[in-house]
Amino acid sequence: MYIMADLGPCGKLGYKKYEQILCTLKVDSNGVITVKPDFTGLKGPYRIEMEGEKQELWKYTIDNVSSLAQPEEEEREQRVFKDLYGRHKEYLSSLVGTDFEMTVPGALRLFVNGEVVSARGYEYDNLYIHFFVELPTNWSSPAFQQLSGVTQTCATKPLGMDKVAYFSYPFTFEASFLHEDESADALPEWPVLYCEVLSLDFWQRYRVEGYGAVVLPATPGLHTLTVSTWRPTELGTRAELRRFFIGGSLELEDLSYVRIPGTVKGTRLSRFGFRTMTTGSVTFRFHCLQQSRAFMESSSLRRRMRSVLDCLEGFSQQSSIHNVLEAFHRARRRMREARESLPQDLVSPSGAMVS
Repeated sequence: MYIMADLGPCGKLGYKKYEQILCTLKVDSNGVITVKPDFTGLKGPYRIEMEGEKQELWKYTIDNVSSLAQPEEEEREQRVFKDLYGRHKEYLSSLVGTDFEMTVPGALRLFVNGEVVSARGYEYDNLYIHFFVELPTNWSSPAFQQLSGVTQTCATKPLGMDKVAYFSYPFTFEASFLHEDESADALPEWPVLYCEVLSLDFWQRYRVEGYGAVVLPATPGLHTLTVSTWRPTELGTRAELRRFFIGGSLELEDLSYVRIPGTVKGTRLSRFGFRTMTTGSVTFRFHCLQQSRAFMESSSLRRRMRSVLDCLEGFSQQSSIHNVLEAFHRARRRMREARESLPQDLVSPSGAMVS
């Protein structure tokens, strides 16, 4: 039910444009009456401003003039509210379900809702991006999970000194980490997202515009990251002329070469003689969610969410400190061995003078 008022000037009553709703009354199936706006009470009156030949200001109040409810009626009202809240709780439980899946102890589940936001600063127009996620050791994903994707082809628009392509391409994936080895040599690595930016012209000639990679955020929440890219080049103008007239350019056979590929054996990777040039940048947006039993334990102790690597007792800071301490101990041990191997007269010149 609506309580309305006709606020038209004298002689112009009955026009719809002067009608105003003062109050709305609703009654649901449980007999609960809802009044909107609420009773005025200690608040000031409600205001309505009318625009017309002259500006008018109307004030009104809504008061509950009903007699006070009896104790039996108040008790009945409380039972109705309790039943209403109970039904609402059951409805929410039905939406969530009862088969909530928990992770195994020592494991982490990572959910990423990502977006390829934009690319800017590239030489050619009509860009598209190929990307994929590389999972390190001890990481796995469901069999149905797709860890790669290709955006649509997007034309650029000028923005300042650069040309920008707005993709707004969404993607999502799930991965799980199982901390099996607690030794220092098995500290966990985080998944890496690799991207390849390409262009396609009117004659269906495509060119590689840049390669890039970014480590996924290690903390839950919203993260916006910009990845700078580069592409391989050759000496001379022949390669650039071929790139301009017939398309095509130098390409990486393995996109993981953007960082350190997994096929590398040994402790050193030489890129001497590999020529590249800086190109543009790609912006990603990540909404990261993490699920682990370690979070429940930490929240009861410190009442705050820590990063998963901290919860699993294996984050990069610990690795760096451990490496520094190991290097210090090795250097100290070599100094002691060198000191013991030197002649005594060199080690203790004052003793040689006395003798």
